[in-house]
Amino acid sequence: MLVRFWGFLYSSYLRFWLKWVWRLLTGKCELQRVCEGAKAGAQRTLSIEISAFLMRSFAVLRNAVRVEEAEVEKCVRDIMKEKKIEQKDTGFKTNLHISLLQISGYKKLYLNVENLRKVPYDSDNEEHEEQLIELWNLLMPHENLTARITKQWCDIGFQGDDPKTDFRGMGLLGLVNLVYFSKHYTDEARQILSHSNHPKLGYSYAIVGINLTEMAYSLLKNGALKSHLYNVVSGLPQMKDFHQFYCYLVYEFDKFWFEEEPESIMHFNQYREKFHEKIKGLLLDCDAMLTLQN
Repeated sequence: MLVRFWGFLYSSYLRFWLKWVWRLLTGKCELQRVCEGAKAGAQRTLSIEISAFLMRSFAVLRNAVRVEEAEVEKCVRDIMKEKKIEQKDTGFKTNLHISLLQISGYKKLYLNVENLRKVPYDSDNEEHEEQLIELWNLLMPHENLTARITKQWCDIGFQGDDPKTDFRGMGLLGLVNLVYFSKHYTDEARQILSHSNHPKLGYSYAIVGINLTEMAYSLLKNGALKSHLYNVVSGLPQMKDFHQFYCYLVYEFDKFWFEEEPESIMHFNQYREKFHEKIKGLLLDCDAMLTLQN
């Protein structure tokens, strides 16, 4: 109760006077101080997002964090005009432009990921089928499928004869992630597939991969990925940036699983949650950059 009271007091009264004092002392508005003083990446962009939330009377900034890419430049000019910042201040203009692109890009990326997740795997769709066969060929280059529906799919970690049933939770997103990792990190993917066949510590490679898609998706949805994406992408985050984070999760989970040495696969949910908490902890760092180097 006391914490909420002080939060209300600060946002409603104290913050205004502190901003006024700082402007008097420095001759610069809060946005200028953030753009000049905060480190590029998550530190700066998250500070601007917070400012947009707290500056209830500054409609231009509040709207700027919700605009499309094409409108960002105009928003920057409008903000500078309203805050009486000279247009020749190119440093402020560039920094604010990058941060607004990151904010709007994050929201757009989530929508794109969500739309892909909502696409159900369709065995009558030729493109879907081609991606599934591509996954097999990338992981098992020396073994041909004997049929489209076959027990062979279990060799790469699907549950049954037809993988389409395993994509129900994450839709096409689960397959696209698996193919991306196998295509861009082929050696690592085959090595991890080999690990997954361990006689004691083995796990279902494809099923775990789809599970990690859900983890990456949930971290994106709740905003936890902002620190990572704002640090690794100087501008608009793209779908490939989400896929790259997924690749990091797959690689790190395999290491984590074998370091933990679970008694059996029956304890998967317990260790999955432990790994999830570890990743969330890493993402709390404003300097987080969780990348897998090729």
